[in-house]
Amino acid sequence: MSQDQSGPASKIKHVFVLVLENRSFDHMLGLVLGAGVDAQTGSPTTADGPTDETNVYNGVTYSVRANAPYVLPVDPPHEYADVQLQLTSTAVVDKSGKYPPLTLGGYVDSYGGEAVAEKSAEGVADPGVVMACYTPQQLPVLGTLAREFAVCDRWFSSMPGPTWPNRFFLHAATSGGLDRSPTGMEIVRSQFGGYQFENGSIFEALDRAGLQWRVYCGDPLPQVSALSVMTLETMRTHYRKFDYFADDLRDSDFDAAYVFIEPNYGVLERPLGDFQCGNSQHPKDDVTRGEALVKQTYEAIRQSPLWESSLLVVTYDEHGGFYDHVPPPAAVPPGDVEIPGNNGNGFTFELLGTRVPAVVVSPWVPDVRAALDGRGCNLIDHTEYDHTSLLSTVERLFGLPSLTDRDAAANDFLHLLSARQPRDTPRTLPSPAESGFECGVGRIDFDPADAREPVDAALRGFVQLAAIQERRLEPQASSQIADRAEAITTKAEASRYLVEVAAKMRTAGFLG
Repeated sequence: MSQDQSGPASKIKHVFVLVLENRSFDHMLGLVLGAGVDAQTGSPTTADGPTDETNVYNGVTYSVRANAPYVLPVDPPHEYADVQLQLTSTAVVDKSGKYPPLTLGGYVDSYGGEAVAEKSAEGVADPGVVMACYTPQQLPVLGTLAREFAVCDRWFSSMPGPTWPNRFFLHAATSGGLDRSPTGMEIVRSQFGGYQFENGSIFEALDRAGLQWRVYCGDPLPQVSALSVMTLETMRTHYRKFDYFADDLRDSDFDAAYVFIEPNYGVLERPLGDFQCGNSQHPKDDVTRGEALVKQTYEAIRQSPLWESSLLVVTYDEHGGFYDHVPPPAAVPPGDVEIPGNNGNGFTFELLGTRVPAVVVSPWVPDVRAALDGRGCNLIDHTEYDHTSLLSTVERLFGLPSLTDRDAAANDFLHLLSARQPRDTPRTLPSPAESGFECGVGRIDFDPADAREPVDAALRGFVQLAAIQERRLEPQASSQIADRAEAITTKAEASRYLVEVAAKMRTAGFLG
């Protein structure tokens, strides 16, 4: 596949990707967007947001509503069985690979059960909160970006499950069969010391093509480090703290063709790895801090000499248990070799996951709002995408081969870059809304977690990631490292271990 040498897309030399956490399209943008212009036909259209959809839980009907809270006291479940319950109204997993019919009726049921399990002194969390959506006033940053450029309202996560497999699809067009959060430490003990997929990842593909790439890290333990390609030497040459992002982009010699931006997940910012005080927009964190990250990212690119040759994509790894009214469609399985032990649910990867927000930003996205008298949104793209559409776009832009059958079949979004010349766009975005929550002063301490509280699936993944990093520092101790990590059972133990490994990485000169 050769690089497209004609048209505006050929002007793109730098692709920036910011992937945030755990939010559905309806929840974030369903009530934020209005009329716009169809990216394919040029006709007036509207983004596909919610109307009067409902879920029933314990005999009570819960409707889609406005003014979603900025912070949730309880994380909506989103492991494989949880998502199956949300999509099909049953959590009984058929490990023969048959997925139940889609109903979209189990979102409140799923969250309600978790809310009861995590009942606090303030009572049980509102089970209907997963039906709540943000308003334009609540999300001025993402909303402005979506209205100014192109929003994709048929962008689905790559499988109906949690963060880890979906982020692997973003990097490799596969999860190697992983259909859940990581559990054991077999990967730490393996010869690769990380996740090694049959055809590698986009990072190896760029290396083979002689193209430069970087990872900008807002977190001392970036999830992308779980890939086996991220050796110590690779991290030394390709990783940078996000603190340096804007300054680096002011250098006209900046040569990275692909830049992946990792948020701060908030697992090290407060005790017990509760995902608060980061900027990933995890449901237990303040969504306005993620808004600030989006603003920083856009403004750094917009105000740099690279702007006229740049493309920025802002999306989310998966829906995080929040309601979305569009059923996920069928998918092409990756077709590569699965890593032994990865597939815990018999999932065949023939179904995409829940819809997530995705905004495509570039001076080469045309401004077509004149068709709406200058009002409303700009481009609204109803094309079906999943996370591997990002890979197919990069591959077709830079002349790279596909990694798996999934990205080979995925639609790219190069057609959105159709302006005849780079256009003027806002140099700055609005400030985030005021949520009223602050870090470090106890204002989001709903209930201090008990030190004996067991490690949940999401935090277990970060324990595995920390063990992978520690093994890179001390390869001769891989067995002992895996044994220690495997023995961690409480959030307090996990928190101490993550802090310890992050400190070791800083001492070794990584992201210090």
